[in-house]
Amino acid sequence: MIATGIGSLPGESGREAFKVVLGEVPDLPHAPELPARGAIADLTGRTLAVVTGLDADLQPAGWRLTGSSGSSGLDHRRARSLLAQDLDMVEELTQGYGGAFKMQVAGPWTLAATVERPRGDRILADHGARRELAQALAEGVREHVRDIRRRLPAVTRLIVQVDEPGLAAVLAGRVPTASGFGRHRSVDAPEASTALEWVLSAVAEEGAEPWVHSCAPGTPLGLLRGAGAKGLAVDLGLLGAADHETLAEALEAGETVALGVVPSLEPAQPITDTVVVERVLRWLDMVGLDPDDVGDRLVVTPTCGLAGATWAWARQALALARSSAASVGGGVAERRD
Repeated sequence: MIATGIGSLPGESGREAFKVVLGEVPDLPHAPELPARGAIADLTGRTLAVVTGLDADLQPAGWRLTGSSGSSGLDHRRARSLLAQDLDMVEELTQGYGGAFKMQVAGPWTLAATVERPRGDRILADHGARRELAQALAEGVREHVRDIRRRLPAVTRLIVQVDEPGLAAVLAGRVPTASGFGRHRSVDAPEASTALEWVLSAVAEEGAEPWVHSCAPGTPLGLLRGAGAKGLAVDLGLLGAADHETLAEALEAGETVALGVVPSLEPAQPITDTVVVERVLRWLDMVGLDPDDVGDRLVVTPTCGLAGATWAWARQALALARSSAASVGGGVAERRD
């Protein structure tokens, strides 16, 4: 069993953050996001830097598409420049690295619920606009994967984690309109699945492994699998009864489950890897799976991103995920004795 981080970390130094990632979760390091650097570096800004054929600028209310190619605002150009600089740094610090590597982008529905159309209100309000956004994201992710492969040619397993914290709200019609007095109409499941499938298929067609992450309750895990997700990253504490069965089915099918069991914020009471290991083993017992059978297809992670944590806890949380993953086998033997 291995460990990894979800994506975000505190602080503003990409180099220091990535060194921590390499040191604490070396079996599956990830390219960190640092929202403390501003909107150009958070999940939305980082993903817009990847999207192909759509330009944007930053308004007081957040990111907005500009409506024409070649008309990116200053902040959009800065987001693209910062991403390139961070990838240069990743390339430099991973010279000769030949294991697995993970990167993250926002999913089409979280973007549609976050980014505005040129004339205002969310892209979610316009059927054609959200379709165009999903297709542009798919092409951008395709090019992004190719770029990573050029930079990290020895990586044997490349994972693209598509973050969809907004999907549940989109499906339930809970995304507020610009005025705040109404809610956007819910999107039906087939349309939601199709847009996700475009993005996940682009990842898979480039030889990478598509995961979907959400730490929002009510995310339809079966829909994610049906759209092509080969990995599901979840917060164990937010799962519904049906979710456990879906995750077990995914593991039995040879897919990956990243189980969020380490708190993203430092708990009031100290937590040890013994506690984390017990949570993982109890969950496996509940769904009727043997740790020896799932192996590295079960990944230990924090419950969500670590951007809101202190640096001390962020480092400790990643270390705790790693030590817990390594201890699961020993925990099984001890329980059987």
